[in-house]
Amino acid sequence: MEWLEGLGLLGLFIGTFLAATVFPFSSDALYLGILAATGNPWGCLLVGTLGNWLGSVFTYWIGWIGKWEWIEKWFKVKPETLQKQKVKIDRYGAWLALTCWVPIIGDVIAIALGFYKTRPFWTIVLMLIGKLGRFFVWNLLYGLI
Repeated sequence: MEWLEGLGLLGLFIGTFLAATVFPFSSDALYLGILAATGNPWGCLLVGTLGNWLGSVFTYWIGWIGKWEWIEKWFKVKPETLQKQKVKIDRYGAWLALTCWVPIIGDVIAIALGFYKTRPFWTIVLMLIGKLGRFFVWNLLYGLI
């Protein structure tokens, strides 16, 4: 039955990765389901964190390659609006990456951090800390650690 646990962890990795990109579903629900099914808090913590973190890094990279001209043209966002948002992002910089775990808005934050070119190393490290903290708290709440 170990292969079933491995399959569950693979599904957790794929699901948490996708949930941190543009797919609108809850990685928390998936995490808790796999955690309950496998009873493996450390494996779920490692795999869930890794998948969700790499998904956010991918989303950050998508933002990084974005161009102001594209946003203005395709989404009809005015340059003044982009400049106002940049001021807000610049105020907190990479520290905003700690909030990339928040459902729904976390993905938007990751894209914005990439789009406005926050420092990649610290952004990615802080994303990892936020994602790890999120799943660690779930394990604590369920008394598995």
